Amino acid sequence: MRVLARVAAVLATVAAGWSGFTWWQAAHDDGVARAVVREEALRAGRTAVAGLTTLDYRQAGPGYQHWLDLAGGALRDELAAGRQGSLDRIAQAKTVTTGKVTDAAVTEVDTGAGTAKLIASVELVVAPEGGDAVTKRNRFQADLTRGPDGWHVTGLGQVPVGETR
Repeated sequence: MRVLARVAAVLATVAAGWSGFTWWQAAHDDGVARAVVREEALRAGRTAVAGLTTLDYRQAGPGYQHWLDLAGGALRDELAAGRQGSLDRIAQAKTVTTGKVTDAAVTEVDTGAGTAKLIASVELVVAPEGGDAVTKRNRFQADLTRGPDGWHVTGLGQVPVGETR
């Protein structure tokens, strides 16, 4: 009986040690860190793409500032440089555009550089003043960069839809 008890105690100790080692190994795995960064980029990217495809002409100034807050790098510079011209065009168009990300995925992530690429399917509802709203579906690719205050979209472009065969 004593031999069985000792064997059981040794086996329990080995099992506990193995469990502790595998837990430690999983907690320090680069794949886990990359997955966390990927999820952060996905969440921030979805929010930013929706925000950058939404604007109400009646609140164009604050809406445009929101675009600037979501953008970074070259995209932010481009938006800032063209602010007044864009606000004038928005006022003339008199439309309310609402973007809703229906699906998105991170296609690349570089944890060291703090960059990621995201593709997103966006449903755009464009409602001109006094007219009927039109729903469009577009796909976008966004370049994301992580800074001290979070993720920002540094590049945004529409992904062309290929021909069906």
